[in-house]
Amino acid sequence: MIWLPATFLAGLFQAWRTAVQQRVRAELSVNAAGLVRYLFGFPVGCLLLASYLLFTGTSLPDQHDGFWFHAAMGGVAQILGTNLLILAFGFRNYVVGSAYAKTEAVQGAILAMILLGEHLSVLTWIGIGVGVVGVVVLSAGGQRPRLSDLVQPAALCGLGAGLLFALTSVFIKRATLVVATSDKVLAALVTLVAVLGLQALLQGTYVAVREREQLARIAQSWRVSGQVGLLAAMGSACWFTGFATAPVALVRAVGQVEVIFTLAFGRYYLREPLARSELTGLLTVAVGVVLALLGSF
Repeated sequence: MIWLPATFLAGLFQAWRTAVQQRVRAELSVNAAGLVRYLFGFPVGCLLLASYLLFTGTSLPDQHDGFWFHAAMGGVAQILGTNLLILAFGFRNYVVGSAYAKTEAVQGAILAMILLGEHLSVLTWIGIGVGVVGVVVLSAGGQRPRLSDLVQPAALCGLGAGLLFALTSVFIKRATLVVATSDKVLAALVTLVAVLGLQALLQGTYVAVREREQLARIAQSWRVSGQVGLLAAMGSACWFTGFATAPVALVRAVGQVEVIFTLAFGRYYLREPLARSELTGLLTVAVGVVLALLGSF
C-alpha cells in the first residue's frame, strides 16, 4: 500500500512546485521555467537514489532492453506537458490552468487500459467521472459550462497537458518494469534519475541554443528555481513510486487530490481569490477521489 501515501505526497509536492514555478514564470520564458525543474531536480534525484542504495545496502541494478527508450519518451512527454501547462497559466489563472490538466486522470485510465491492460472497478470509474465533473466546474469559473469552452486556448493547452502527462505515466510504468530488481521503490528511483538527466540534457540544450539569454536569468533566480527543482524531484519520486507499485489509472485517479492542494496554494500562496464555484468543484473532486479509492479495495 506504499502507493497510497506516495500518491498523496506526490499531489502535495506537485501543487507546491507548480505554485512556486508560477512565480518563476514571471521572470523566465516557458522553456526556461520548465528547465529549472529538471536542472535543479537532477542532483536531488541522484541524492535520493544514493541515499536509498546506502540505506538498503544494495547495488545499482541493471536495465533491460527498452528502458532508455521508455524513459526518454516519458521525459519528452513530461517536458511538452509542462510547457503546455505553463502556457495555460497565461490564458487563465493558476487554479483553472491546473484544473484543465487534471483531465489526465480519465485520459490516463483509458490509455492504461489500452496500452497496459489495466482494468478498474466500476466504483473507481464512477470516481474518475465525478472528479472530471469537479474539474469542469472549476474550469467554468462560475459560468455554465459550454462545449465551446473546450476550444478556448486555456482549455486546449490544459487538455493537451493532461494527455501528455497521461502518456508520461504509461512510459514511466514501462520503464520501471524493465529495471532488473524486485524492489519497486528502487526501480522508481533509478527511473527518476534517468528521466531527470535526459530532461535536463534535452531542454537544457534547447534553451542554450535558442534562448541563451535565459541561462543568466536562471542563474539569477537560483533561490526560487532551486525550490522548484527540489519539489519537482520529490514529487516525481512519489509519482514514480506510485506507478511502479500500483495500476497507473488508480494512481492518477487518486492523484486528483492534487486539485485540493492546488486551490490551497492558489489561495494562500499566490493570493488568488477562491470563488464559490471553485469550492463546489473542490468538494466534487474530493468526492471523486474518495470513490476511486474505495473502488480499489
